[in-house]
Amino acid sequence: MDYNAQYQAYLNTAETALAQQADRCFNERSRVCEAARYSLFGGGKRVRAVLCLAVCDMLNGNRNAAACYAAGVEMLHCYSLIHDDLPCMDNDDMRRGRPSCHKAFGEATALLAGDTLLTAAFETLSGSPGTAVQNTAAVCALSRAAGANGMVWGQELDLAFEEKPATAEELREVHRNKTGMLINAAAQLGAVAASADDIQRQAIARYAFSVGLVFQIIDDILDVTATAQQLGKPIGSDTANGKTTFVTLHGVERSRGIAQELTDGACGVLRAAFGGRAQFLETLAASLLERNQ
Repeated sequence: MDYNAQYQAYLNTAETALAQQADRCFNERSRVCEAARYSLFGGGKRVRAVLCLAVCDMLNGNRNAAACYAAGVEMLHCYSLIHDDLPCMDNDDMRRGRPSCHKAFGEATALLAGDTLLTAAFETLSGSPGTAVQNTAAVCALSRAAGANGMVWGQELDLAFEEKPATAEELREVHRNKTGMLINAAAQLGAVAASADDIQRQAIARYAFSVGLVFQIIDDILDVTATAQQLGKPIGSDTANGKTTFVTLHGVERSRGIAQELTDGACGVLRAAFGGRAQFLETLAASLLERNQ
């Protein structure tokens, strides 16, 4: 199967698992759950879900467990986007070409929709068909990545650096936590579904954190080079909020160079650890350099 066909197959698996878990976790009478569905099924490339499934396949793991883990990480990611768009955070009115959750449903409902998705993510992981040991490890991995020493810390730093400029080292710390932690968690959930050993998990982590940083660098580039139609949201929002970005520190071309260097390193780590089995993940990393939305 070629890369695009494989990606679509992973996407289909993720969408099916998400629909099943939403039906299981959400209250069909609830306006809050309607808002959660609106955001959860509002589009997106499901990169985190695909990473989870691809790592599991690379290591010949439990695909059914990985599908649940992939759904859980996408639920948690969606919660973070809903909260990120709120007026008290980035105050974005559009997400993926549609009104953001708080614009469509109101601020209080959007806040609760995010809370619902956060909780449902762990309900999904703990109820997966993996073993008790795997499910416990999955819950631990995702909670560590999302909490006060992970994504939430990254968000806190991101807000703090709206008030003052960040150095290159500080900017990397922001995005290692805000973006990289959850991307690594997605990959590690695939490793959990395969009962990977420590050496395998370390190689996967080096790859995933590099991919997470590339993802953010390309986001920063697109914020100044893409159109609002391409992104599905207003452009230039980082500049308007006074944020330090890779582009403000390094310029567009050097930022692209950094992204290429990170991608080359990430792929080299995987190739050394897993050989030809890593081909899909290598191609995925390369494709992130070329994305335009």
